Amino acid sequence: MTHSSTRRSVLTAAALLAASGTSLPAAASPVHGVGAVVGEHRVDDRLVELTVDSPALGRTIPVALLTPRGWDRRRPGDRWPTLYLLAGGDGDHTTWTTMFQVQELAELHDILVVMPAMPLFGFWTDWWNHGRGGAPRVRTYFLHEVVPLVERDYGAGPRRAAAGDSQGGFGVLGMAARTPHLFGAVAALSAPFTPIRHPEIWLSGAAFLDIDGYAVWGDPWKQWDTWLDWDPYYRAEGLRNTPVYLSSGDGTPGPLDADEPEPHIPGTEKWIALFDDDVVSVTEAACASEARILSRRLETLRAPVTTHIFPGTHTGTYGHRELRNALPILLNALRR
Repeated sequence: MTHSSTRRSVLTAAALLAASGTSLPAAASPVHGVGAVVGEHRVDDRLVELTVDSPALGRTIPVALLTPRGWDRRRPGDRWPTLYLLAGGDGDHTTWTTMFQVQELAELHDILVVMPAMPLFGFWTDWWNHGRGGAPRVRTYFLHEVVPLVERDYGAGPRRAAAGDSQGGFGVLGMAARTPHLFGAVAALSAPFTPIRHPEIWLSGAAFLDIDGYAVWGDPWKQWDTWLDWDPYYRAEGLRNTPVYLSSGDGTPGPLDADEPEPHIPGTEKWIALFDDDVVSVTEAACASEARILSRRLETLRAPVTTHIFPGTHTGTYGHRELRNALPILLNALRR
């Protein structure tokens, strides 16, 4: 595994702060001249990395494509079912081809896989920035730039599904809930499923990285309405018709844990004390708690949700397994 599990733990601890065949909703329609490709590099016979100039982020950023069979011979109008994979808190899109090894999945040989990078701790959110707004507008970058770009120029079709790890899981849930029918199905792995439940953990993680966590959604007590507006739990009505896969370790030791322990994040002591004594990963324990809460809410709404909670920590390699567990749900949406 080339991705550092300790780095993932720190960054994702900070991060924890759909009917198919439809057209992209108007809110995410292409805007002329934005999201321009300024570089294109073929990594191997299937993997292409784009460099995108993003006005929403105020910078250039990579977006990787794992291309399907026949893609190199595509003609105008050719379209493929598209799986979007959203990066975790470190923003590293290459994790999908290193830790997750998505290129080994035979089921994806006829699927276009789009893997956009994200700024560090970007949270797939248009940042509040203490009321000023502005960059990074990460949700806008994805909806107004990445999706229209790959649908216009790279063969991405209107049948879409999405999965995300940690912050990426928050991203796919939040966007699916706020924009019903954007994705035919979503999977969120070890994610902040309802971050308003544990604000101290997410803000402490941001401080650990020297990032102003209050710039994302503001103070959880003073800007409570902003936190709720972005929280998937409080947008759950939008997921009524979207198959959802939720998974998380419970924070106890599991069979796929990394050798090194998770780093201690100052400010999380309250939750370390409140979780059970056998919990060794406060980050993953928070994920599991939030997964259960969101799962119950979706079940109450009679939404199609599948939830898998298992022994394991946030530094493990469970995402490799959990993406494969979620794949039938995602592919079913893409094949309709």
